[in-house]
Amino acid sequence: MVIQLYTHSSLRNFTYLVEGSDGFYCIDPFDAAQVLENLPGKLLAVINTHEHWDHTQGNSELVSETGCEVWAHENAKGKIKAVDRFLSKGEVISLGGSKQFIVMDTPGHTHAHLCLLLVEDKKKLAVFTGDTLFNAGVGNCHNGGDPEVLYKTISEQFQEMDDEILVYPGHEYLGNNLKFTLNLEPTNQKAIDLTQKYEEDNLLVTNMKTEREINTFLRLENSEIINNLKGNTDNNKQVFLRLRELRNKW
Repeated sequence: MVIQLYTHSSLRNFTYLVEGSDGFYCIDPFDAAQVLENLPGKLLAVINTHEHWDHTQGNSELVSETGCEVWAHENAKGKIKAVDRFLSKGEVISLGGSKQFIVMDTPGHTHAHLCLLLVEDKKKLAVFTGDTLFNAGVGNCHNGGDPEVLYKTISEQFQEMDDEILVYPGHEYLGNNLKFTLNLEPTNQKAIDLTQKYEEDNLLVTNMKTEREINTFLRLENSEIINNLKGNTDNNKQVFLRLRELRNKW
């Protein structure tokens, strides 16, 4: 079970509750009260994808109310308070039975960013992406990040990810990101169709197949996108960097 909590804040955060055999794991608690209100059982741990306050501000209250632990990226030492367990690339977190999280080291938005791949019966089901990959977009690099590092993360870890893997990001940015896609690739029928669905339900969940169809940052060889960019577009990396620069001001 994955419970997606939309915070209804100006930052449009998502928080997640993921069920294990002995209880639940909370990813990126924005509002502790909202988490507690929707928590169906025991809270075992909070997992922060990265150190930014809107992904960690519920930590202390959840620890106080439930006695849960706090886990975060090993590079978050000194950046997130009272972390009980620091996680590293490739680490496996057993959720009980055949279900597990695999820790991904995903720098770019910050250098202490992790994502979590949810696997059950050896099948990759979903990825919790924090502020690395959004529905139809990627994270910014304004506060402790690096766009060249983000390009490496996206191209090496997400570009070829299995089609059916669901994408659970840290923010609800799909509507605005689809407008960005259509500004650069106005003939993208999949983005047009998804925009219509979004107008009916703005809490849509995509998978990696859909992301490769609508996310400009995964469509770096698309001629229409390239023709609508200014500056160096000689290779995929440069296209990504031009897109990130444009999105910063868009």
